[in-house]
Amino acid sequence: MIKIAIIEDEEDLLDLLEFNLINAGFDAVGFLNTKKVKDFIIEENPDLLIVDRNLPGIEGSEFVKELKNEGFNIPVIFLTAKVGEEDILDGFEKGADDYIKKPFSIKELIARIKAVLKRYNKKINFLTYKNYKLDLLNKNLLIGNDTIDLTKSEFNLLNIFFENPKRIITKEEIADILEISEKSVNVAINRLNHKINLIDAKRGIGYTLK
Repeated sequence: MIKIAIIEDEEDLLDLLEFNLINAGFDAVGFLNTKKVKDFIIEENPDLLIVDRNLPGIEGSEFVKELKNEGFNIPVIFLTAKVGEEDILDGFEKGADDYIKKPFSIKELIARIKAVLKRYNKKINFLTYKNYKLDLLNKNLLIGNDTIDLTKSEFNLLNIFFENPKRIITKEEIADILEISEKSVNVAINRLNHKINLIDAKRGIGYTLK
């Protein structure tokens, strides 16, 4: 299910957005400010942010700019009453994938969400988990400013977990996807953990990211 985080300080509007997006089939989670949003992104890896610009504490576009500068590769739609030409240009410069003016139509918002996600999925080059970024083009792992070189088998193994960051994956699934024996799964995971120590074994069940 597509997970969307909404940052909107007007509680009634936030409730309305959550209600309508959930009814449209999305997993929507709302925030009245930005305080816990970064932790949520790290832990839950949402697919999209919907951000008001008039937020308490920090202006919405500045918050998005901070996220982008820290390497969070996530699409953003600004949903805001800041509708001047300079505001719109500034919003796109600071990381917006789309810009919607208040008042707005729920149907239009949903259509634009789908359009942004469709465009984004065509150009995605990274999978992220916490402060890790799996580079799908160069086949390596980025941890902050450090690059960890991966073998082909290590990259393919890690890719399985980054595509399923919150799920326990069985040994049978891994063996089937990588076309290796189940005995080889343990060896592959131990080698990868020796390099980055990122995969946790759940005894008798399978493996998951730590």
